[in-house]
This record gives sequence, structure tokens and C-alpha cells, in this order.
Amino acid sequence: MTQLVAAADRIGPTRIVVGFDDPSHNRRKSRWPSYKAQREEKLPTLVSQLALATEFLEQVGVHVVTPDGWEADDVLASTARTVAGDGGTTVLVTSDRDAFALIDESTHVLRMISGGVEGSPMLTPDRLVTLTGVRPEQYPDFAALRGDPSDNLPGVDGIGPKRAALLLTAFGDAEAVFAEVEAGGARVKELVGPAVLARLQDPLARERWQHNRAVMRPEDGLALGLDAGTGVLPYEAEVLHQLLIGLGLPGTAAAARRVLGHLVVDEPEPVTDTLGWDSRHEWRSRPSMPKLPVDLQPTLF
Repeated sequence: MTQLVAAADRIGPTRIVVGFDDPSHNRRKSRWPSYKAQREEKLPTLVSQLALATEFLEQVGVHVVTPDGWEADDVLASTARTVAGDGGTTVLVTSDRDAFALIDESTHVLRMISGGVEGSPMLTPDRLVTLTGVRPEQYPDFAALRGDPSDNLPGVDGIGPKRAALLLTAFGDAEAVFAEVEAGGARVKELVGPAVLARLQDPLARERWQHNRAVMRPEDGLALGLDAGTGVLPYEAEVLHQLLIGLGLPGTAAAARRVLGHLVVDEPEPVTDTLGWDSRHEWRSRPSMPKLPVDLQPTLF
């Protein structure tokens, strides 16, 4: 909830949608058993906390989507497509680099890193080029060539981020790169050298790129259950307060009301915790977060 509030303070959305992975079934794992095969099973305590988080957010008023057989990344892709189709804008808040492929003029990505919301970069098409060397539409090829060890998807041998960006800048897409390789690869040899050309001439290179593209492709046509009122801000401060009290977290409830910002209808009534702390002082002295220009304010994140 702290991260959600911080992101909302920075972005200024009119609606919030949160996606969770389906905990019981994964279509990608069923089709490609090696996908994420190296990951250990989630601890039971974490599983129970994720279930609680889903229920908690729904009761607060956030629109939560747990798609049958799909992952949170697919919720992001479907949300971006739906909102763009309605003429709106979206900010996707995620640490997953696969979302970079969704960036365009109506969809930006707040890439969560270890510095938290305030220290995370807001990526636009131009900023993505600065960061990776490729445009958003080139990013799926970039990621497939580079690979993703976290998902157990090895990249093409000899091709890291720098060489992938170099080749895609020169040829436009990976299909053109492999066509040049099949034609002899003179230009590829000039760019990356004979050793890398030899690796790209191995049939396994094309197969690995195609496999990664297929696995990484997001499902952007999920039914999200969005209507005019789902997930729309503001929410009721007292609802959140009572939910936290019900979890046995009275001190957290007081702090949550203090940091809710514009998520709630009105400034909450002062709350005094068991140590005698009065919420009014820090609520009024809390610095406001910078807001995006009006033309960039999103409807969802």
C-alpha cells in the first residue's frame, strides 16, 4: 500500500488497476515447461500474503485483475491496449523490463528499482532509446536476442545488450539481421566481427530468438472487467483505516491515513496512535510530490 500511494502521488492517476499472476495455473509454463523452471516455489507465507493483498486492495477500491492462466504482465499489456483504444494514457508501474515493449506516446513505464518510487525512472519512447539504444517496437527483438536469465530464457550466443542494440539499429529488426546472415553476413561481420557472425549462422541462433519472442509475447486481449467506475479515485480514507484495524495494525492505520494524499475523499480526521502521536502535524507538513503535466496525466497505472 505504501508503494501504491507513493506511485499515485507521483503520477496523479484517475484510476488504478493492479494485476496479479494466476497462482494456480500458468499457460506459458504448460506450453514451455522450461519457462521459469529454475525458480523455487513461493513460500507458503508469501502465497498467503499475496492472497490477502488481493482481497485487501479490492476492498479499498482498487481494481484487481487475476487472469485465468495468465500473469500480471499480461494485465499490464491488456490495460495499456484498452486505455489507448479509449484515447487515454497509462503509466505501468513494474520492475519487469518486458513492459518496455509497450511504451508509446500513450503508455509510459515507471520502472521500479531499488531506490523505490521516487528514485525510479519514468520511461518514454525517447528515454528508452537513451537507456537501451533501441526503440520500443524494437525491444521485443532486443530482449529475445539478449535473453532473460530470470525467466530461464538464454539469449543468442555472443549477443548481449550492446551488440543487440548495434545490430537492430543497423538493420531495423532481427528478421533482417538473420536474412543478412543467411546471405553471407558481410555487413554483420563488419559490425560485430567474424566470431559473432559464425554464432549467428548456427541454426540454433535463429531458433532461440524465435523461441524467446514467442514466450515473451504478452497477451494484450484479456477481459479486464473495466467499466466507468472500477478503480476510479478517490477512495474512502475510513475504509482503509478500518481494514487495517481489522488486521490488527492500528499504528499502521494511523500512518496510512497520514500518507494517503489525494487517494482519499477528504483530509482524514486526526488519528492518535497508542504512543500519543497526532496525525495532523505530519499530514499538513508533508511535502507534495511533483505532478506530471496535464497532458501526461494517466487514467491508469
